[in-house]
Amino acid sequence: MTAGLKRYYLEGSIHFITFSCYRRQQHLGTTARRDLFLRVLEQARRRYGFALLGYVVMPEHIHLLMTMPAVGDPSVVMKVVKERFTRLLRKREEFTGPMWQKRFYDFNVCTDKKRVEKLRYMHRNPVKRGLVDSPEKWEWGSFRAYLNGEKGLVEVDACPWKFAVRESHSFQPME
Repeated sequence: MTAGLKRYYLEGSIHFITFSCYRRQQHLGTTARRDLFLRVLEQARRRYGFALLGYVVMPEHIHLLMTMPAVGDPSVVMKVVKERFTRLLRKREEFTGPMWQKRFYDFNVCTDKKRVEKLRYMHRNPVKRGLVDSPEKWEWGSFRAYLNGEKGLVEVDACPWKFAVRESHSFQPME
């Protein structure tokens, strides 16, 4: 099943990760479930020691931009996050059946240009999907951490890189 799959985990690397709910169903379609997911993600961020550079939780999928964890690797983190969220959800709600698609997409981000591209893509996702009319209105993403330093349920490590937010809500690196 995983024949031919190669993941490259290097110290100091940045990973753009995408994973989906089972059959792209909107299992994260409620505020309570998205908030629960973010609490689980924050616990994993602290436990495994990775920097979260950006994220967005959509009703049926999730994007993360993260560094290599100090403990384990992104595969370990994704396994733990998915399993813990599902276990907690089943304790709180009557939820049966699969929660997640197997595996996840992992893209190694090697340049500042690509990092900014992935952040823009993530932050524009709720607007593109018609969930909100501007990225700062979506509460389950890291845009507001970049826009005004807002603290959310997950600590975002946006500060190592300074950005100016233009009128179009896109990021422009500051010199």
